[in-house]
Amino acid sequence: MEVKIVAFGIAADILKTRETTLAVEENSTVADLKKQLCASYPDFSRLASLSLAIGQEYREDDYAILPNQEVVIIPPVAGG
Repeated sequence: MEVKIVAFGIAADILKTRETTLAVEENSTVADLKKQLCASYPDFSRLASLSLAIGQEYREDDYAILPNQEVVIIPPVAGG
């Protein structure tokens, strides 16, 4: 199935785009997508954290992704 990926900050730099689509297995979870992103783009595995938002909410690793959902990659944020 296809999901739309939207990336910000360093995540967009890693993907070399702000928006793309990605083919994932049916019944994939957030954890599965994170693994796929790290396998396809090894720089993701170097980040301190990687959160995904689906349906405008942060989702836990066991959340099942539905076809045609938009996934927003939220990279770590530094502040001061």
